[in-house]
Amino acid sequence: MDYLVLIFSGVVMGLIAAVPIGPVNLICIRRTFAYGPVNGFMSGLGAALGDGVFAAVIGFGLTWVAQLIEGYSVIIEVIGGAMLVYFGVHAFLTPLTARMDEAPKDKGASTLVRAMASTFALTVTNPATLLAFTAMFAGLGGLAGGQASFLAAGFVVAGVVGGSTGWWLALTTLIGLFHTRIDERVVRIINRCSGVAVATFGLVVLGHVFVKVFLRP
Repeated sequence: MDYLVLIFSGVVMGLIAAVPIGPVNLICIRRTFAYGPVNGFMSGLGAALGDGVFAAVIGFGLTWVAQLIEGYSVIIEVIGGAMLVYFGVHAFLTPLTARMDEAPKDKGASTLVRAMASTFALTVTNPATLLAFTAMFAGLGGLAGGQASFLAAGFVVAGVVGGSTGWWLALTTLIGLFHTRIDERVVRIINRCSGVAVATFGLVVLGHVFVKVFLRP
């Protein structure tokens, strides 16, 4: 029963990390509309695995990894912000079609792996997620750091990945129902709006780094 509680706590953490609308959500939504639910889900799976990495760092008490991330947080944020700007501009400029038979061939294994890898990279280059999981582990059972056994932490981390993955599966499946029912104009609007939003997220991240490095005493 205790392990069920641990898994449930992890699922809640995974949902808390995945559900709020952010750049990764926008990217997954865009890819689902453009290329179908499989591509969208694989993109979400990359984010879920990224959440799992941060959960493992905290749950298994890997303080040296946490300190490394915090020590290089500025560089990591710059990389993450630049990636968001790139993805946003690329999404805005890439022509898409609403018809599956006219869409780019985007179901190959290598393409799906790239979709997953891109969102994984975006997730792990956001040091704020590490702080969020630190707070969640402390609030949902006091499992942060060395206070939990290796096995207990493993159940929580598995719950995090499972909860986050479940969210992406539900989201992309729901959006996939409308994928073939929208016309090209709507797809173009979604594409451009999501591109602007994702690029804006990236500029905000880069602006935050600039203020932190150059303007704060």
